Amino acid sequence: MVVLPVSNRSTPYSLNPTKIIALGLNYHSHIAESHSVKVRGFTEEVPAEPILFPKTPNVLIGPGQPIIIPKFLLDYRFEDLRTDYEAELAVIIGRTCKNVSLEDAMKCVFGYTCINDVSQRNLQTGDRAGWFRGKSLDTFGPVGPRIVLAEDIPDPRNLRIQCRLNGATVQDSSTSHMIFPVAETIAFISKNFTLMEGDLIATGTPAGVGRIHHGDVVEVEVEGIGVLSNPVIEEWK
Repeated sequence: MVVLPVSNRSTPYSLNPTKIIALGLNYHSHIAESHSVKVRGFTEEVPAEPILFPKTPNVLIGPGQPIIIPKFLLDYRFEDLRTDYEAELAVIIGRTCKNVSLEDAMKCVFGYTCINDVSQRNLQTGDRAGWFRGKSLDTFGPVGPRIVLAEDIPDPRNLRIQCRLNGATVQDSSTSHMIFPVAETIAFISKNFTLMEGDLIATGTPAGVGRIHHGDVVEVEVEGIGVLSNPVIEEWK
């Protein structure tokens, strides 16, 4: 659980989702860099429907808390150990919804925040079960710095999204480039799973993903929401 301030409200919100559903390959530019990421399931083909994967709630941390790359990864003796940042817009569901229509999907949104979909690439590539473990290690889902209510972001389809690594801009795009925008994503997910109040949807990342190492500081900024900043710690150092 992460407690975040809410725009125009004095009471903070306890973000405690039953599930976190994330989208893969939701920006054309990220698909184009699939060759550099070298993860199973990344291709240059534009998906016909949203590609969904889970992140478990244990990933959640707040602003300023460290992203911890766990020591057990050294036991695998990977030739090229790689953990990446991924800047994304996160959608917080405001009410239970199932089989919601495209026209009604946005009525289910409580608000928005930033999320860093931290990804352990070696596990994501090698696990026969797919992306689950590499996306769900402890601390691999920083969120914040606040929640902005849906009424204060009437159009989430045109927000600048950036990531900075140690002050240098490494991702710079717009949610207008999403293949599947928020409403379509909610409608699709709710056909498959009942979405509960407080559930979180990570809407995918644009091009520019890259590695993080001990001592780095990662900043994710979404227009109108603010800057989410987290340091990186390699547990063995």
